Amino acid sequence: MTQAPTSARSTPRHHDREIIALALPAFGALVAEPLFVMVDSAVVGHLGTAQLAGLGVAAALLATAVNIFVFLAYATTAAVARRVGAGDLAGAIRQGMDGIWLALLLGAAVIAVALPTAPALVDLFGASDTATPYAITYLRISTLGIPAMLMVLAATGVLRGLQDTRTPLYVAIGGFGANAALNAVLVYGAGLGIAGSAWGTVIAQNAMAAVYLAVVIRGARRHGTSLRPDAAGIRACAHAGAPLLIRTLSLRAVMLIATAVAARLGDTDIAAHQIVLTLWSLLAFALDAIAIAGQAIIGRHLGAGDEEGARAACRRMVQWGIASGVTLGLLVVASRPLFIPLFTTDSAVRDALLPALLVTALIQPVSGVVFVLDGVLMGAGDGPYLAWAMIATLAVFAPVALLVPSLGGGLTALWCTMALMMSVRMATLWLRTRSGRWIVTGAVRG
Repeated sequence: MTQAPTSARSTPRHHDREIIALALPAFGALVAEPLFVMVDSAVVGHLGTAQLAGLGVAAALLATAVNIFVFLAYATTAAVARRVGAGDLAGAIRQGMDGIWLALLLGAAVIAVALPTAPALVDLFGASDTATPYAITYLRISTLGIPAMLMVLAATGVLRGLQDTRTPLYVAIGGFGANAALNAVLVYGAGLGIAGSAWGTVIAQNAMAAVYLAVVIRGARRHGTSLRPDAAGIRACAHAGAPLLIRTLSLRAVMLIATAVAARLGDTDIAAHQIVLTLWSLLAFALDAIAIAGQAIIGRHLGAGDEEGARAACRRMVQWGIASGVTLGLLVVASRPLFIPLFTTDSAVRDALLPALLVTALIQPVSGVVFVLDGVLMGAGDGPYLAWAMIATLAVFAPVALLVPSLGGGLTALWCTMALMMSVRMATLWLRTRSGRWIVTGAVRG
């Protein structure tokens, strides 16, 4: 692959075009993913309250099972992008195939664990007697789609590494449409109830995986790359992903602690907390899209041995992160009279919600920098540092957050501890990028 001169590739305008070209489709794909659960909820909700409650428990378990393996996308993106930067497209595809094989193995392991333990897992979440049978049914059937979803994660990482975020967007839209149609047909037309919703989602997920596989296999044949599993390559993928798994688990621990503390503050505060957390997740999609662009761009620059290009791209993406954070924060403040009534009419919940929302708005610029630098270091393959940084952040956050109820703090105090958490993350990530130790060039990070 022929590289353009560094001077031509390091201008702000050039970086802006790259970021927009990668981030916008990535944002669309990210937003499409939660729509699967929304469709299932809308369809199942008409079956009855017990069915919807069962779906809620099962969906939470399934989301956890899939989200902890998100490293399949992140690690694969970085590894493939490095190979692309080095001009080794055959090696990039081979790296991607190793990630897909790892996803298939992990998916099989999850099925082996989840199918026999489904009743115990549902009971652990405290489902009611009426909701439990529906939760178990939905969980057992939907578990069969986990290998496909993990393969989708890995294949998405392959395409992102190849600087293609449009195909994942098209596949996500197609999968959403298929899921909606299948749910309607199987739940109502075939009269399968909640089982029909689960089967519809599984079929849609497997169809998405099949489309991704077709794209990757076509690329493999074009470049003469073997499709067979390579034990050494799969082990290398697992080794690269392990630190990112630790990082993800630590981050999820932060969210679980925050929700547990909010629950101890009372029904009003936990209701308001859920609304803020929903908004926080929505804002994260926009910022995560820039981070995804960062993974692909940084990995490619480092693979090409272009240190200055990587530094320039990092600087520009940080500017994007700050600008996006400021914009999102202002939107939260300006639009609060519009969206708060959509979530609640309870005046007590609104009173608890408003100051916590303002804290969320204020920390969006910090969040923008955190997401971007997270993406930069992932693109550089700096997983071990990200794992230790997130563990350190959890160690700071947990005791402070757990003190909120005993010190008489409310929801606003809790979200101030969330702001502290993001500030600690920003400090650890900024120190790393400032040091330059993340810059390791070559087709493979040594």
